[in-house]
Amino acid sequence: MPEAKSPTLQQKSAPQKAMEKLGLLRDIDLALHIPLRYEDETRIVPIGSGREGDTLQCEGVVSECRIELRGRRQLIVRIEDDSESLLLRFLHFYPSHQKAMAVGTRLRVRGELRVGFFGREMVHPAFKAVDEDTPLAQSLTPVYPASAGLPQAYLRKAVAAVMKRAPLQELLPAGTVPRQLPPLREALEFLHHPPPSASLATLEDHSHPAWQRLKFEELLAQQLSQLQAQRERARLKAPALRGARGGLHEQLLDALPFGLTGAQQRVVEEIAQDLALPQPMHRLLQGDVGSGKTVVAALAAAVCMDAGWQCALMAPTEILAEQHFRKLVQWLEPLGIKVAWLTGSVKGKARQKMLDAVADGSAGLVVGTHAVIEDKVQFKQLGLAIVDEQHRFGVAQRLALRKKLETQASRGRGQSMEPHMLMMSATPIPRTLAMTYFADLAVSTIDELPPGRSPIVTKVFADTKRLEVIAKIADAVEQGRQVYWVCPLIEESETLDLKNATETHAELSAALAGHGVGLLHGRMPPAEKAAVMAEFSANRLSVLVATTVIEVGVDVPNASLMVIEHAERFGLSQLHQLRGRVGRGAVASVCVLLYTGPLSITGKDRLRAMAETTDGFEIARRDLDIRGPGEFMGARQSGAELLRFADLQEDAPLLKAARALAPQLLDQHPAAAQAQVTRWLGSKVEFLKA
Repeated sequence: MPEAKSPTLQQKSAPQKAMEKLGLLRDIDLALHIPLRYEDETRIVPIGSGREGDTLQCEGVVSECRIELRGRRQLIVRIEDDSESLLLRFLHFYPSHQKAMAVGTRLRVRGELRVGFFGREMVHPAFKAVDEDTPLAQSLTPVYPASAGLPQAYLRKAVAAVMKRAPLQELLPAGTVPRQLPPLREALEFLHHPPPSASLATLEDHSHPAWQRLKFEELLAQQLSQLQAQRERARLKAPALRGARGGLHEQLLDALPFGLTGAQQRVVEEIAQDLALPQPMHRLLQGDVGSGKTVVAALAAAVCMDAGWQCALMAPTEILAEQHFRKLVQWLEPLGIKVAWLTGSVKGKARQKMLDAVADGSAGLVVGTHAVIEDKVQFKQLGLAIVDEQHRFGVAQRLALRKKLETQASRGRGQSMEPHMLMMSATPIPRTLAMTYFADLAVSTIDELPPGRSPIVTKVFADTKRLEVIAKIADAVEQGRQVYWVCPLIEESETLDLKNATETHAELSAALAGHGVGLLHGRMPPAEKAAVMAEFSANRLSVLVATTVIEVGVDVPNASLMVIEHAERFGLSQLHQLRGRVGRGAVASVCVLLYTGPLSITGKDRLRAMAETTDGFEIARRDLDIRGPGEFMGARQSGAELLRFADLQEDAPLLKAARALAPQLLDQHPAAAQAQVTRWLGSKVEFLKA
């Protein structure tokens, strides 16, 4: 017989569709769908003994049920037990509710107790009709994460059914789980249906041993997947790239108008050693704003091209890509290297000319945006791919990049080859994240700024000081300095009372008559953006009013003042990136953070961190504290949390144990290791490898 087809999405019920949207596709997904909180329906509290503000469950007989029309239409129900009466007030109701709570019916109700003019009452309590001998729940009632169209009752029933049939057998060999942790099935049974005696505090702060078991399992699966990715990559082939003595790499070093810092020399050597191996490099180059990552990338590209292979550099925005392009052309074209430029704005014959140069190999280096990975772009022989601000690319884009490049690199060689990959980030990765999300990566860190970088003083002002700040700008431009003014929005929003970039541009133009004030935002055509940026770079504009399109990639040494308007609306790493646009010359620079109160606790923490430190690694650590790893990692997760239960800082001992066990498990029990990864990560495994 032919296999029965599963129902189409249109044939499924609303709850089934909602469950799919939440990612609850497998039995194990439901088993691991842990309650947000619990309700105690295991006991009845006499009405008269409840305290105001308590959420409690009471039971009584209906003595009154009527619709009241005074003010707004309401259903009023009164129940009584041996101690007191309780008024139930329903502002939204159906005729069936009135029938279900007819006089004489015994009701069990649960809600928040209020004490007012009419005595004790609950507004919109949960209720059900019961008999005198209707049993109470034997465990705390779970309240699950849900969404529209997915009732709690449906979820509870689905989870209960799954817990009876889900394959929750122990996958880990005896003796490998920390002794204080319970078996997985026991831990899940406890978390879904904790007994009335369970400590709610240990459930809420996730310190209960049952929670600890889930965290350990999750961290172990994550570490295993990273180790698997690392070992799989080690089995792949890549071109062994070595620069010739006196070749392009050394010529570029000699031609540079500056010397490398010790940190740059160290990471250049680390990258060169990786490139010389016949396995693909998978390295993250991290360094603070202005630490000189572009020249390191150029030297890596020089090694690649010296060995006869092509290199591609991809950046998330055209402005950043163009910044790289200009520097690389300046450094490499005098040495005989052709640099191709590929972005969405390159059209027609110019685009075809670039595509031909890439295909025939005459372009040794290709710089651009995501246009670099479009189908029509065919490399002759790609040996190295460099991805800047790698967290700004979606996971799917990076996966497509790797697979596309693998195909191109192996074409015609009769074996699977993959190019080396260097990812760069100006957002330093805290050590705990590097150990977890980047466990399969080699990490190089530029922890030293080039000499001559001026210190940046950060000042925080309420927007009531706006006119004083504009006066300071006037002083700066009179002295020949240049200024950035960054705005968070382009257009007025109906709900947010924010000055937009256009208004600010008009305001500053009026206040700074005789000085050029430029406007730069994301909706401008690329050619217009480039023209404005060129005017500012050439010091023909004194002030540049811009949105965050200048966050990365802009290098104007004469700019010494940065004003960030509505700074409370920016993330901490974004503020740090913006601040890095100044302080690039010899003059001491200032970054002014203008905020609109009242500030949230998170907003205060961000601005305080900015005022207290300019160290990118410390900024990253605080950003992780404020946002958590999910948001901090950004596009790497493609919106899906890779760690749902574990906390990288609080659960450091569990992470340490998982890191120690992962290689042992892969070596000695590979089937169990794979089953663990599949159970916990499912389709997310590919995203972890991106």
